[in-house]
Amino acid sequence: MNTTPEPLPTRPAATVMLIRDVPGGVKTFLMRRHSKMEFAPGTMVFPGGGVDDRDRNADIAWAGPAPDWWAQRFGIETELAAALVCAAARETFEESGVLFAGPADDPDGIVRDASVYADARRALDDRTLSFADFLRRENLVLRSDLLRPWANWVTPEAERTRRYDTYFFVGALPEGQRADGENTESDRAGWSTPQAAIDDFEAGRCFLLPPTWTQLDSLTGRTVAEVLAVERQIVPVQPHLEIQGDNWIFEFFDSDRYHQAREKGGMGWRH
Repeated sequence: MNTTPEPLPTRPAATVMLIRDVPGGVKTFLMRRHSKMEFAPGTMVFPGGGVDDRDRNADIAWAGPAPDWWAQRFGIETELAAALVCAAARETFEESGVLFAGPADDPDGIVRDASVYADARRALDDRTLSFADFLRRENLVLRSDLLRPWANWVTPEAERTRRYDTYFFVGALPEGQRADGENTESDRAGWSTPQAAIDDFEAGRCFLLPPTWTQLDSLTGRTVAEVLAVERQIVPVQPHLEIQGDNWIFEFFDSDRYHQAREKGGMGWRH
């Protein structure tokens, strides 16, 4: 008799790798999830979160590649693609204060100081305001051309807390804006070179799950221009997860390197 429980359903999610140029490559914005968070506590992550009802069927002011362009690149339906881009922009603003938007009457304009929308940011976070209504009220448009599609990772079937079908985006920090990490989900946030974050993981100073570690590895040594010029073939990745002793062991296309780095730092992912 098979007693293996049915896998939990996945929820679509969007996460954004914010990047900016520094000598020798880029820095990216990372946050450490509160230790009391139900899902992935204490891990370093990029800004992001699940798609919710505010992002679906949103009559959103839009500039840049249309939803069908995103759908083609991610290999998904157009409606979901639109919701994901909306969620990516909304979650990035909620969690880091960075806003991928511009004036509706200036197709080339980009918001340079997003801090003036602090009240709206709080309202978005407590779900009393939708992103579409915020943009409409402020006469702004979502600038999808400031983002690029990067990857798609699915939470392993063995995960019993919650599972996500996560779509990774990358976007350069708009000129004049700053990322602050003032949100309710993290207790630490800041800029790091991808290699420094990987080194911290290997030294046991932070914990990275495979999707984050893999994306950091993919950014290492590239400039913002080089990252934004990449046209990636996006294929869903769903690691296999099994228990060995007291630890979770992930298996995916680069899992040997990942586990070597994890073991250097003495980091386990205990169940």
